[in-house]
Amino acid sequence: MGWTSRPRAGKRAVTGLVAAGLLGALSVTAVGTTPALAATQEGVGHAVTPGQPMSPHTPSRNWLGSYIVGGKQVFCVSFQLKAPDTGEVYKPGDELLTKWGDKIPADQAANISYLLLRYGDTKDADQAAALAHLLHSWTSAPRPGHDDLNPSLTADKIGYDAPFHLSKLQSQAPGAAADVAKLTTDAEANRGPWTTSVTPPKSDQHLGRPATWTISVKNAKGTGIADVPVKITAADGTLATGADAKASDTSGSTDTKGSAATQGAPAETTLNTGADGTISVKVTPTGDQPKLSTSLTAPADRPYVQSPTVNTGAQKVVSTGGEKTLTATGTVAVAKPGKVAVTKTDANTGKGIGGTALRITGADKKAAATGQDGKPLNGPDGQPVVVTTSGGTGAVTVDNLLAPQDVCVVEVSPPPGYENAFDAKNPPSACGSLKPGDTLSLTLVNKPNEVPHAIPAGDQPVAMAKGAVETSYSLPGLIGLGVLALVGSALVGFAARRASRR
Repeated sequence: MGWTSRPRAGKRAVTGLVAAGLLGALSVTAVGTTPALAATQEGVGHAVTPGQPMSPHTPSRNWLGSYIVGGKQVFCVSFQLKAPDTGEVYKPGDELLTKWGDKIPADQAANISYLLLRYGDTKDADQAAALAHLLHSWTSAPRPGHDDLNPSLTADKIGYDAPFHLSKLQSQAPGAAADVAKLTTDAEANRGPWTTSVTPPKSDQHLGRPATWTISVKNAKGTGIADVPVKITAADGTLATGADAKASDTSGSTDTKGSAATQGAPAETTLNTGADGTISVKVTPTGDQPKLSTSLTAPADRPYVQSPTVNTGAQKVVSTGGEKTLTATGTVAVAKPGKVAVTKTDANTGKGIGGTALRITGADKKAAATGQDGKPLNGPDGQPVVVTTSGGTGAVTVDNLLAPQDVCVVEVSPPPGYENAFDAKNPPSACGSLKPGDTLSLTLVNKPNEVPHAIPAGDQPVAMAKGAVETSYSLPGLIGLGVLALVGSALVGFAARRASRR
């Protein structure tokens, strides 16, 4: 297009050129102010030098370790592809496959899931390098019948040369090389699937009385796993703290994990399993059905990847967070209380005797029996509680006793009319075993005092009124009777001698 000689047309042309120039200037500014993509941020690990030979050139280094993406630590699983930028946006992807798109063998997949759970958030450079090495060894291993380690292959086709990188670690980061063996052994021993259980105590549980519950976490081989955090929650009960709780580990280990005693467990807490894969806590029932619930994070059956939301050629990544939750629950019913029904009877008539004071004790006849709340049944004086039989039936009942337990009733003092046969050193008593929810019936028998009979001279005895007679003698009374007897004997002898002289 040429210039026009007409003024208006010329003005329009000039205006168009100015507008085009302004738009061009704006376009350059916009492009110039576009922020650059965030850089790759390496986390913890080790770089080995030089890198594995490949085409078009051998890298100066290979990074074995984690990356920081979106503020989270991740590990790459597509060897030699582009490392992710720290601002890369990822989304949950599919099951982790090999670099070639093949399914990972089940044992290796279980190893990966376990190691990500255990070491995915490690801050130790040696552990991170060892984990990265193992991940590449399992996900980018050369395939049988393929020349996947050929140096002429490019990044998208080259496999991971595990012996090459392990030798580099041995010479440049020996701690990481040692951790390769440790992590491999750990994964082989403790990979999933895991199981967990809660075992209530074998003996009866009672209100206010702690008993030991056991929580266990086992691996695929059925062996206990140490150092697994377990969240513990008690309902209708409280968890013991301090010296009241003991570890269940009987292996002789000095490991302090696995015990609420050493970890100070409150009513709801998280404790780690001990060396044998168990935790022991003492639960004190506060209701009728104490319940213990547990929750823990276990390795996923198979690991899943995170994929970039935009295909920038960056590697897929894995991290913690894809695990599954295992739960377990244990519940018991608190043993029902029992009661003791005591009857005091007359040995001759079999009728009940009221007003008898009886002490409720344990099997030793000294210490107090125990109530359902776990506390001793003591009276205001601090001694085993005393109850009194009723006047009409001679019976008394004591309710809400802890069961099972052995209970005795011991007579404190005899009722009126039964004193003579009472032995304070060996008072009447009765004992028995109380069972949960049952009534223990006990009977004490008292022999009444003997009533004296007066029989006058003659063939027919005169009937005397019978009744309870309370008889007592004092020491001065007994001495007076002796003196009178001696004086009487002397007077009789004197009278006899005078009569013989006459």
